[in-house]
Amino acid sequence: MVFFDYISCFINLLLLVICVLLGVGFLTLLERKVLGYIQIRKGPNKAGLLGLPQPLGDGIKLFTKEQVFPLMSNFYIYYLSPVLNLFLALIIWLCMPFWFGFMNFNFGVLFFLCCSSLGVYTIMLSGWSSNSIYSLLGSLRSVAQTVSYEVSLALVLISFLIFIMSFNIFNFMVFQNYLWMIFSFLPLALIWFITSLAETNRTPFDFAEGESELVSGFNVEYSAGGFALIFLAEYANILFMSMLFSLFFMGSDFYSWLFFLKLGFISFCFIWVRGTLPRYRYDKLMYLAWKSFLPVSLNFLIFYLGVKMVLFSSMIYY
Repeated sequence: MVFFDYISCFINLLLLVICVLLGVGFLTLLERKVLGYIQIRKGPNKAGLLGLPQPLGDGIKLFTKEQVFPLMSNFYIYYLSPVLNLFLALIIWLCMPFWFGFMNFNFGVLFFLCCSSLGVYTIMLSGWSSNSIYSLLGSLRSVAQTVSYEVSLALVLISFLIFIMSFNIFNFMVFQNYLWMIFSFLPLALIWFITSLAETNRTPFDFAEGESELVSGFNVEYSAGGFALIFLAEYANILFMSMLFSLFFMGSDFYSWLFFLKLGFISFCFIWVRGTLPRYRYDKLMYLAWKSFLPVSLNFLIFYLGVKMVLFSSMIYY
C-alpha cells in the first residue's frame, strides 16, 4: 500500500511539473501577443494556427543549439546553476495545496520562504561562475534587489499569518469564505504585487537586463540550453507568484476553474506592467524598498497585530 502511495505521489508531481512547464510555454506566447497589441502590431502568428506552436518551436531551437561556454569560466558551477535555478522554481510549486499525496502540508508558507530565498544563490553563482565582470555586475544587482524586497515580502506575509494563525496555505481558503483579503488588506495587496515584480526581476525592476550597460546581466554568457533553463525558471516563478496572489487575496477557491482565470489575469498584469512602464533607476529601486515598503509594511504589521489582539480579547470576554 505504501508503495502505491509513493507511485501516486510521483505521478502527481510529474503531472504538476509538466503542467507548469506547459503553462510557462504558453505564458511566453501570451506575453509576446499582448506586447504586440500594446505596441500596435501582431505577435507570433506564422507558426501553425494563430502561432500556437511557437513556444514549442522556440524550445526546440534553444535546446538543439550548440552549447558554448567561456574559456575561463568555473565549468561545473557554470553548468549546474541554471539547472538548480529551474529545480528550485519547480519544487516551490509543492506548497500549492492539493488533497492528494503529501503536498497539502502544514508548513507551506515556510517552505515557500525557504525556496524563494535559496533562489538568490543560483543567481549569484550564475554571475560569478562565468568569470565576466558584466555577468558579475548583473548578478550582484539582481541579488541585492531580491534580498531587499524579500524583507517587505516576509513582513507582508507575517501580517496574513497573524490573522490566519497557521502556516498551512489551505487555511487561506477557509478564512476567505465570506470576504476576500484584497478588500481588508488592499494596501498590502498592492505592496505584495509590486514586490512580486521585483522578486521575479520583471519590468520595471529588471536590473539584471540593463541593456545599456549590462547586456542581459548574469545570463550574458549563457546561450542555448543554459539560457532556456534560466528563462523557464523566471517564468515559472511568475506563474507561482500569480498563483500566490490569487490564493492570498482573491478567494483561494483552488478547486474551481475561476481560480485559474484569476491566476491568468494576474499573469496578464505582469505583462501589462512590462508593456506600460519604463525601467526604474537603481537608487530609486533601493529607496522604494527600504524607505517606502519597509516602514509601511512594518506599520501595517503592528496595526493588524493590534486588530487581532482586540478581536481575540473580545472573543475571550464574550
